[in-house]
Amino acid sequence: MTEDPRTGGSRPDPQVRIGQGPRNRRELMVKMLWIGVWLIFLGNPVQDLAGGHHTAGATVAGAAGLTLFVATYLSLVFRNMGRPFAPGNVVLLIAVLAVLAPTLAATLGTPWLGLFVYVSVACGATLPVRAAYWAIPATAAVSYLTGLRWGEREVDLELFLVLLIGFAMVGVGQLVRTTVELRKARATVAQLAANEERLRLARDLHDLLGHSLSLITLKSELAGRMLPDHPDKAAQQVADIEQVSRQALVDVREAVTGYRRPRLAAELAGAHVALTAAGVTAEMPAEPEPAGVPEEAESALAWSLREAVTNVVRHSGADRCLIRLAHRQTLDGPVLELVVEDNGSGGSGGGPGNGLTGLTERLEKAGGTLEAGRVKHGFRLVARVPTPPSGDVGSGA
Repeated sequence: MTEDPRTGGSRPDPQVRIGQGPRNRRELMVKMLWIGVWLIFLGNPVQDLAGGHHTAGATVAGAAGLTLFVATYLSLVFRNMGRPFAPGNVVLLIAVLAVLAPTLAATLGTPWLGLFVYVSVACGATLPVRAAYWAIPATAAVSYLTGLRWGEREVDLELFLVLLIGFAMVGVGQLVRTTVELRKARATVAQLAANEERLRLARDLHDLLGHSLSLITLKSELAGRMLPDHPDKAAQQVADIEQVSRQALVDVREAVTGYRRPRLAAELAGAHVALTAAGVTAEMPAEPEPAGVPEEAESALAWSLREAVTNVVRHSGADRCLIRLAHRQTLDGPVLELVVEDNGSGGSGGGPGNGLTGLTERLEKAGGTLEAGRVKHGFRLVARVPTPPSGDVGSGA
């Protein structure tokens, strides 16, 4: 979890995000592998062509038709992962598949019935749900009738596969669409929260400075009118202006300090969102609200949590992260202990980075301590701050 001085950049997410196109070569290879697994149903047509069961013309025509079928299917499925085709183009490509599959199966034999599985998958993955509910049974029916065309009576398994895999893809498509909508909703919530925070800041600044600035303006005008004839009274007004301005400055500094001080509960919620978005399984404390903790100590723990989670996401390469928060009794008195432990590499830096050094200084200022280093299965950060005896309310984890 130490910062990498050589890169300084963020590591790619360890998992491919659902409902989005590939962003780099690694994600492209993962998705190609996932789609390639399902090309197993092409084994029978390829064996049929290679077995010499047809004339030369039929073999060439079958190879050309199979190539066109696979190219159409892959372009439709790959494009649907990123920016989808227009609805009209989707219907056109599915129509090409729907024509090629029965044509090849009806002319070349039952080994080609597996092509109907791809037609069903394409319908389930790209068509609206209501249209897919009609298209998939229709594909299964055509597959069944095509099998009967060759006198093949045992086509129940083929029919079952076409229906099962097609409707399974409808479910997968629903999951992808739901994930995309949730991602958009999360972005909208974050934007609304930022807007609400800006409005709160505007209200607080108005309440803090509105009266003071109005009073300063009024007294400045009075001092200006008094200067020629009553310099003593003008001086008193200037002294009042100085006092009001100093108090306004104190109020602003206190307000800014409050805005900048992180809260542990907010950081825990943010940590869960950040880890989940990065594909890291997070184990969080059951009760995120600490009791009886001074503000400075809570702020130091919040900064520690933020830095630790940032390092997990950016540098560790972990897929699991444990966050534990508990009140403990030590030889030096009661403390609130924060533990952040992951199963990653801990980064490639040779020593503690600037972030950990800054955390140590923050915690020491609050009377706490920091322990951070590699363990057998990953990296662990332990931050402790003292709590007053009255705040020892038991375990918070």
